[in-house]
Amino acid sequence: MSGEHRLDLVMATSDSDHVRDIVSGAVTAQGINLNCLLFDVEEIFFRFTRHREWHISEMSMGKLAALRALDDDVIGIPVFLSRMFRHSALYIRADGPVDDPAALRGGRIGFPEWTVTATIYGRDLLAKEYGVGLTDVEWVQGGTNEPGRIETLTTPVPEGVRIVPEADRSLADLLLAGEIDAILAPHAPAAFDDGRLIRLISDTQAAEREYHARTGVFPIMHAVALRGDVHREHPWIAANLVSAFTAAKERAVARALDVNASKVPIAWANSTAQATFDEFGGDPWPYGVEANRVTLEAFLAMCHEQRITERLLQPEELFAPETRQTFRI
Repeated sequence: MSGEHRLDLVMATSDSDHVRDIVSGAVTAQGINLNCLLFDVEEIFFRFTRHREWHISEMSMGKLAALRALDDDVIGIPVFLSRMFRHSALYIRADGPVDDPAALRGGRIGFPEWTVTATIYGRDLLAKEYGVGLTDVEWVQGGTNEPGRIETLTTPVPEGVRIVPEADRSLADLLLAGEIDAILAPHAPAAFDDGRLIRLISDTQAAEREYHARTGVFPIMHAVALRGDVHREHPWIAANLVSAFTAAKERAVARALDVNASKVPIAWANSTAQATFDEFGGDPWPYGVEANRVTLEAFLAMCHEQRITERLLQPEELFAPETRQTFRI
């Protein structure tokens, strides 16, 4: 298809290896010219959630679920640009209760936004793994390292949950001053680098491996969202984008597994990648609904329990109908 007959669309995404070949143009979505904008994810989510400034966006799973539950004019595709276990997202002072999450019961925990996906998973871990329920603490909302962060998307909270907004100081400063007991956030607080703040769980990888082996959940942080008007006018773009993102990810995986020449400046990167494939029994990062049903259903249950969504969504409700199943030959 010649360039003049392609659909011109703008996409905002963060810089990751599995989208690199789409951003560079090495992989193209059939029938589409993509103008790719690279921003930090916080800026992407804020601008797309508030203003829908571009056609296609990397998107927080928490915000996507909240918007879909509201029947908002956004639709996802099952392409997952970030996945992270979140046992590592809990921070305390160096003199705090290391490896004793239950000690936070009755305390105060800071978080950036209720709909930040990492905090949804983290609150679920605290409640179900460590016995610190949503109503067992006072929650303090604010910026992790900068004061003044606000809720991009306001949702209800469960009955009995107490949230105090903090506009004037960062959560890191509050934790260092002893005015909160922990931070739950995807970004490490600044004082983590100098050792004044540490992780609540000392061996996070061991905890995360055990959690995955027991539950089958590999937390999905970000998906891809389309503006509703664009999808309605051009429904074919959804499946074409999934194909392109999949091809780009497969090229990234091939680079990670390459034993001939290092593609990232880390020792043993390829053997670590192969060990991950072995542990997961295949591709640890599949796209599509069915391959991720266990994680998606678990996450949507968390969203409902935490009132990110007023009703329990099914995974299919998040994504464009054209992407929910694939053809077979």
